Amino acid sequence: MSSSQHPVALSIERRVSSSARLLAVVMCLPLVDGVFVAVVLGGALETVAGILEVGLLVFAGSATVAVILAEMDATPREQARIVLGVGAVVIAGAAVQATLAPTIESLLDMAVFERFAAVVVLGIAASTASARLDEYLPGPPVVLALGLVASVEPAGASFALQTDPVLVVRAVAAAGVGVGAALAVAVTSPWLRAVVEIDRFRFGSAVALGVLALSIGGLVPSSAPVALAVLLVTGLLALDPGDGGAAGTAGAVVADGGDHTSTPDTDAGGDSDTTDDPAPDESPGSADQAEFGEGGSTARQPPWF
Repeated sequence: MSSSQHPVALSIERRVSSSARLLAVVMCLPLVDGVFVAVVLGGALETVAGILEVGLLVFAGSATVAVILAEMDATPREQARIVLGVGAVVIAGAAVQATLAPTIESLLDMAVFERFAAVVVLGIAASTASARLDEYLPGPPVVLALGLVASVEPAGASFALQTDPVLVVRAVAAAGVGVGAALAVAVTSPWLRAVVEIDRFRFGSAVALGVLALSIGGLVPSSAPVALAVLLVTGLLALDPGDGGAAGTAGAVVADGGDHTSTPDTDAGGDSDTTDDPAPDESPGSADQAEFGEGGSTARQPPWF
């Protein structure tokens, strides 16, 4: 990718050519690989904080942010249109899966399945943080299938369709939060590209996902929005407005320097010829720019890549 090396987005990008399709696959992936079903059955939507955490981490996570900021080069209005189109599918899919969730829950021993649901989310967190771990970890569908086999209880099964309207509303709300967050990123993408360190946000999101997994597994109180707090701190730490401001200041200094170097020559000799000016290749900053340009940004990448 042009500005981020997000493992999840990169693995999908090899199969998808269009950035709009890439965004659609990334946002709909939790509905396809079973991650959303796992968090719904794991009880992650029982509180308002849980709804916000699932929406921001599952549907509008670091992969979605990376695709919008690093891959999509359309105008903010066109990006917003794409996000809304994908969001309609995401919200509808979340409603359908939440409608079927109580029926699936009647077939399972939830005390056992919640542990597997926590492992699914923890695996997503590890894959988000490191591409190397992603090569060795089983995919979410594999873990989810093992969880279904290990927790199934045919004796207490009810094959009649059961629905929980409150759960459907919560699922739609979580999907809506994710779509709204992605829409906000798309609208403000020109500014965010200049001030957000995408890979720093990715690693922080992986930590927040890990905390969410601990909450689903019962190791962290679900009433405490720890994952949401971690995500908010991550967003603040990912802001790096100094680079954009430094670049603008450097450009202004170069422009002013050009004006000042040409003026004395004109006044002194009446000639605008500036043969004494150093060549561009000999300027003190050129060597640093060559050394710390794109290669420099790669060299500063943290060791978990």
